Amino acid sequence: QVQLVESGGGLVQPGGSLRLSCAASGRIISNNAMGWYRQAPGKERELVAGVNVGGGTNYLPSVKGRFTFSRDNAKNTVYLQMNSLKPEDTAVYYCNGFPVPTMRWGQGTQVTVSS
Repeated sequence: QVQLVESGGGLVQPGGSLRLSCAASGRIISNNAMGWYRQAPGKERELVAGVNVGGGTNYLPSVKGRFTFSRDNAKNTVYLQMNSLKPEDTAVYYCNGFPVPTMRWGQGTQVTVSS
């Protein structure tokens, strides 16, 4: 069964940047549609960015133009570059399948945007 390990989160000031990574083991994900999700305290988990098998991308409107999904198939890893971060981006971020997250959830990585 695939294991997803997210990393790269941290505390950053508004306007700052972070690059999240999600490494997969136990299964090759290069041919999978993958997505990044986030869950803020007291809120439901939501899709932030997704890439389908054909390479088409979907972004949450509030992050479009600021976040960029990418992948390195050789490393079996997907990334989320986050720029111009805002306090409302504070959440635990996860990767999983897209548009339906069918894989077992990883532990996520905490992103906190605060001055």
